[in-house]
Amino acid sequence: MIQQKLAEKLTILNDRGIGMLTRIYNIKKACGDPKAKPSYLIDKNLESAVKFIVRKFPAIETRNNNQQLAQLQKEKSEILKNLALYYFTFVDVMEFKDHVCELLNTIDACQVFFDITVNFDLTKNYLDLVVTYTNLMMLLSRIEERKAIIGLYNYAHEMTHGSSDREYPRLGQMIVDYENPLKKMMEEFVPHGKLRMENLNENCAKISQMKIKPMTRIGFLNVVYLIGCMLVFVFQMPCEYLSLDTMEKWIVFGFILCHAALNSDPAALSLWKLALQSSSCLCLFRDEVFHIHKSAEDLFVNIRGYNKRVNDIRECKESALSHAGSMHRERRKFLRSALKELATVLADQPGLLGPKALFVFMALSFARDEIIWLLRHADNIQKKSTDDFIDKHIAELIFYMEELRAHVRKYGPVMQRYYVQYLSGFDAVVLNELVQNLSVCPEDESIIMSSFVNTMTSLSVKQGSEPLFVSKASLGLADHRELGKMMNTIIFHTKMVDSLVEMLVETSDLSIFCFYSRAFEKMFQQCLELPSQSRYSISFPLLCTHFMSCTHELCPEERHHIGDRSLSLCNMFLDEMAKQARNLITDICTEQCTLSDQLLPKHCAKTISQAVNKKSKKQTGKKGEPEREKPGVESMRKNRLLVTNLDKLHTALSELCFSINYVPNMMVWEHTFTPREYLTSHLEIRFTKSIVGMTMYNQATQEIAKPSELLTSVRAYMTVLQSIENYVQIDITRVFNNVLLQQTQHLDSHGEPTITSLYTNWYLETLLRQVSNGHIAYFPAMKAFVNLPTENELTFNAEEYSDISEMRSLSELLGPYGMKFLSESLMWHISSQVAELKKLVVDNVEVLTQMRTSFDKPDHMAALFKRLTSVDSVLKRMTIIGVILSFRSLAQEALRDVLSCHIPFLVSSVEDFKDHIPRETDMKVAMNVYELSSAAGLPCEIDPALVVALSSQKSENISPEEEYKIACLLMVFVAVSMPTLASNVMSQYSPAIEGHCNNIHCLAKAINQIAAALFTIHKGSIEDRLKEFLALASSSLLKIGQETDKTTTRNRESVYLLLDMVSESTPLLQDKTEQFKMVCNHILCRHIFLRQTCTL
Repeated sequence: MIQQKLAEKLTILNDRGIGMLTRIYNIKKACGDPKAKPSYLIDKNLESAVKFIVRKFPAIETRNNNQQLAQLQKEKSEILKNLALYYFTFVDVMEFKDHVCELLNTIDACQVFFDITVNFDLTKNYLDLVVTYTNLMMLLSRIEERKAIIGLYNYAHEMTHGSSDREYPRLGQMIVDYENPLKKMMEEFVPHGKLRMENLNENCAKISQMKIKPMTRIGFLNVVYLIGCMLVFVFQMPCEYLSLDTMEKWIVFGFILCHAALNSDPAALSLWKLALQSSSCLCLFRDEVFHIHKSAEDLFVNIRGYNKRVNDIRECKESALSHAGSMHRERRKFLRSALKELATVLADQPGLLGPKALFVFMALSFARDEIIWLLRHADNIQKKSTDDFIDKHIAELIFYMEELRAHVRKYGPVMQRYYVQYLSGFDAVVLNELVQNLSVCPEDESIIMSSFVNTMTSLSVKQGSEPLFVSKASLGLADHRELGKMMNTIIFHTKMVDSLVEMLVETSDLSIFCFYSRAFEKMFQQCLELPSQSRYSISFPLLCTHFMSCTHELCPEERHHIGDRSLSLCNMFLDEMAKQARNLITDICTEQCTLSDQLLPKHCAKTISQAVNKKSKKQTGKKGEPEREKPGVESMRKNRLLVTNLDKLHTALSELCFSINYVPNMMVWEHTFTPREYLTSHLEIRFTKSIVGMTMYNQATQEIAKPSELLTSVRAYMTVLQSIENYVQIDITRVFNNVLLQQTQHLDSHGEPTITSLYTNWYLETLLRQVSNGHIAYFPAMKAFVNLPTENELTFNAEEYSDISEMRSLSELLGPYGMKFLSESLMWHISSQVAELKKLVVDNVEVLTQMRTSFDKPDHMAALFKRLTSVDSVLKRMTIIGVILSFRSLAQEALRDVLSCHIPFLVSSVEDFKDHIPRETDMKVAMNVYELSSAAGLPCEIDPALVVALSSQKSENISPEEEYKIACLLMVFVAVSMPTLASNVMSQYSPAIEGHCNNIHCLAKAINQIAAALFTIHKGSIEDRLKEFLALASSSLLKIGQETDKTTTRNRESVYLLLDMVSESTPLLQDKTEQFKMVCNHILCRHIFLRQTCTL
């Protein structure tokens, strides 16, 4: 027996059997997929040849069928190349079968002793090999194209080399023999029946006593049940965590292959019935299943004397369909509570992982078996009771499994240290006593045992990874069972030191979910739909980390396929979890925004009215009209059982966030996934869309939310998002920075419009356009734009969008960058108006040149003025420029107020810097300071944004001198055109609003700002040009006094004030031309006085 190396052969063949199963499984799936199927099997040109080969298989006839095989001749080289992997896989299966049969015969001849409690590994490997061999042959028989593949390859080989492949005769015969694999194997196992039955009866009976109904034991899996008994010590430790699924396969396949015992041994029949009542199908490999009752009935119905067994099978089938589902449901229910308690205790006291390690692996093994049972039966059984095969709490069980696995990985060093001390302090002593008490111990065995004892006595954690090898042993374990049991226990303890990862795979691997993708996704969706289970949803992405453990080195080509599937599923699960959390957060934000909206000032009018009417005892409104609820009523609770929708949303969010926050990251096929980043990404996208959506911008009707209302909603939204940090460890500030900073730009990172672009467009195209149309006026006294009474009422109130509070709210929303974009857009419109003004100047250049030098000649000026064209257009365009600049000044003032609240020290520093620029400072340096000041909302003598906008208008065809001349004449044109304003009915000055209804009071700002910008660009004297403008303007305005037409002079006093506004609104004349201003004002006032006297 020693020389045969049976243990080594069993180990190697079991591993190779799993590899062969993997390869055969992939061939079956490839042949079942039209996209992956070998093209030769679906080629229409080869269809007749394939049918001929299958019909004649395994015979070979190439001489008399040239027509049918002619096309095959053309493709022979490609067939040999592409079908070689398939063909030689079948050859490997045949060789594996030969090795298994040889080993089974050797074991029979050696009369090997098998006892699961004594030589666990040898017994388990023997039983596993029989099951693996059976599964392989059954899976092979399910490949419908096997004959076509083998036949095609062999025909191509014969056409190429002149003879069949040397393995083909045996391979072909094997394929024919195993058409019905179970029937053939029943014949094969007749010689092995005696040993096989003894092995099954004794070992499975022992295990069934421990495992079939373990939950009836008091304190099962309870680590605190017997506090005084800390240590878990049994001689059958490996049997305790042995898979029930594995044992059922041993029983079912064992008694099918060696069925004679079912008629002769009541114990065997009892085991058989127990297995048949527990399950309706068994796993052959991955998602390939074996339907027990139907297959067993088909086999036994044709065997004489097995009518009772057939009836037993039918009764067990009914029992399985009726009761197995509910039985396993109760098991899962028990395991959920047991694993929860176990995980909680071990999280609090990780030191218990040492003495209670067996409980952990038992719990993992039981839970794994129940999960796989449910997965297999839910996908393959026609259910009588659907509820028994749908477990909405399966995620909880998987979660506790993952938690136990995490404890073992995290506290592995604690377990290693414990069992190293255990091996040296207890196991070595007991083993030494057992060796000393052996009545007969050969010298070789004595040396080996002494080596064991000495090695364990001197064991350390570092040495725990060193394996022990035994070259030979002739000591019979059948006569020394206690020694065998002790060695089993020692092996388990060494696994706790060396092979914790392998133990986790052995007892809790759930990589089978990789092959049940549809059921896997359905379970995940059910988990998310049930709020109480959403906290366990992270278990599904964690299961994706198991998938690579199902690969095998004999089939490396499937690694990429399985790896890609694990990545895609993990990504999908985490993405769906983040979406669900995002939707809950959005719903909460909507509720909070609604509550915040109730606190807006616009809603208090009705409350005030009701209070006033109540005080004056006036009855208003209809009887029975429900009283409007006041804000805050939603927080009043009559009792604790009252749950609002907001409460439900918060509860669901906290549960889901627990899952997202459960692990910082996870490794799936060498890829790192961070669940929190998924949530962060989705929050950024949704926050961006929500901000834009809350503007309620309607392009058709040009409606948009007030900036103050949007700011209130955004703050409520941000408050909810900030509370997310209480649930998940994410940096919500980063979300705010990314989203809000993008909203200050014209487009966001996805190329979508932002609130900056929406509000900029609305103010330019809606509000300011209506100002140009005469429907809205700028009231300096109110610092706002106000609707004018017109025939067609506007759909919005301009004051509600342009007063100081709204502009401050706009500045809060857009920030300095957004306000800069708004200013640049305004400047672009101004530059287009200036370009049109320059064209008008060019059309009148000769007349304006003469008027520039003739302002002291009234008669000549009057004659020249009549030659001017487009006078009204010049004033209108300058008024539009003034309106735009007035709006910009409101925006800049609001920005300064906002920044003064947020960064007062920085704003004061910028202001101080601006105020102390020496007059002799170079203009480039001064412009840099002005640009900084403008960005902070501070007013500047020269507007840097306007300078930049007008600088871009320089034409290459016009010389700088000519450009300068046009700029000077533009000021002349405006000055001499001002008297025509007196004839306009709307030019009446109103002291209440400190302006004119046709916005001509905005001309003062336009004249000063345009002059400062143009002569800064052309490096001219701003002061001299303004003096020239005042001289021309005063001369032109004095001319009105000589007019006798009342229509022409109806509003001359109002127009006279424009000259004072121009002189007062520019800081560039306040120092050096004070005397000039006083003279101009004196002349104007004297003329007004004289005209009023003449009238009287």
